[in-house]
Amino acid sequence: MKRLTPSLPLSLAVLVLWLLLVADFSLGQLAIGVILALLLPWMAGMLEPERASFGRTIAILQLSRRVLWDMVLSNIEVARRILGPERVLTPGFIWIPLDLTSIHGITALASIITLTPGTVSAELSEDRRHLLVHCFNLKDPEAQVAEIKARYETLLKEIFP
Repeated sequence: MKRLTPSLPLSLAVLVLWLLLVADFSLGQLAIGVILALLLPWMAGMLEPERASFGRTIAILQLSRRVLWDMVLSNIEVARRILGPERVLTPGFIWIPLDLTSIHGITALASIITLTPGTVSAELSEDRRHLLVHCFNLKDPEAQVAEIKARYETLLKEIFP
């Protein structure tokens, strides 16, 4: 028998969000909320049929710690660069070749890059094999690519096999 909803947590979140948005806890609004809570996750599941599968869960903790630390260091570095002379800045774009094949892993990598001050994910190639990244201060493109792949992509490949 098929499940009533593809994602119970998502359905509950839709229901609660609906009730909070309408600020009316009447029976009619509850009924509308239940209908939306059943339909929206089902419709969203039809948009992207690729499901996430997780590998090593300890890698999630390692990656989280690494990203948080890198965010702190990057904030300091960007602040230092902004307060320094503008002529020493070397912004630029780099294409990062991806070994990740999971769209969920690629999305996580693009998000991590954007969350880290000084870098922004700009585009994903149509074949999902390259990610365009803008760097606030790009001195050595090859070293920057190697650092992103080593620090983030390797762990993401363990999380999203």
